[in-house]
Amino acid sequence: MNLTRSITQLTAVAGLALAATPAWAEAITLDPTDIGQSWDFNFDGSSGGTTITGLTATTRFTLTAVTPTSYTFSYSVTNTTSNPLDSRVSGFAFNTDPNIASATSTGAFSYTTLGGNYPNGIGSVDVCFKDATTGSCAGGGGGGLFDGQTGTGSFTLNFAQPLSSLTLSDFFVRYQSITGAGNITSATGSGTLSSSSTSSGGTPVPEPGMVGLLGLALAGMALARRRRQTVRVGYA
Repeated sequence: MNLTRSITQLTAVAGLALAATPAWAEAITLDPTDIGQSWDFNFDGSSGGTTITGLTATTRFTLTAVTPTSYTFSYSVTNTTSNPLDSRVSGFAFNTDPNIASATSTGAFSYTTLGGNYPNGIGSVDVCFKDATTGSCAGGGGGGLFDGQTGTGSFTLNFAQPLSSLTLSDFFVRYQSITGAGNITSATGSGTLSSSSTSSGGTPVPEPGMVGLLGLALAGMALARRRRQTVRVGYA
């Protein structure tokens, strides 16, 4: 009976630990105090709802400056696509809250489009950054990042009214010139936040699984301690 109750309690504690874990969401909210903060994202690749194994990329966005109506970031994008696939990353995109008024960018993706349609079932995005002046978020041209290449630059988001904080969400990258995936030649990658840190080497955000394991370990230690105390009382 006591063992059953202990197992139930252990399960409950583990559930609370997991429930308390912050959602690893595709959104970040920031304000002027976050200058110097970086956010890293991992991207998969999919087309028509099917994930394409080996089609991957990573990005890092670092907040570098803030004014009452603008936020400026540096960015680093790496195409990590692996054999037997080849691809080029031709752009990245995300949504903003509040709505963006305009944007400028430099570096590897120095062209911007607002309110464009992102392919592969994504639909409208607030802003996309591209390697070519195509007028849409679908890509085009022949530039971008091929397997193993990294592109850097900066972008500034401008807003019509002063804002106290900014939320970025729904991060995507665009893959083109894909080979090795059958008839699929283009795809879209969805971003998952992997870590965040300050430019001075702050502590990375822990992965949710690690928080859950820590909760299980603490609960297990508590259970073992209670059982030892019960045994000692029984022999007293």
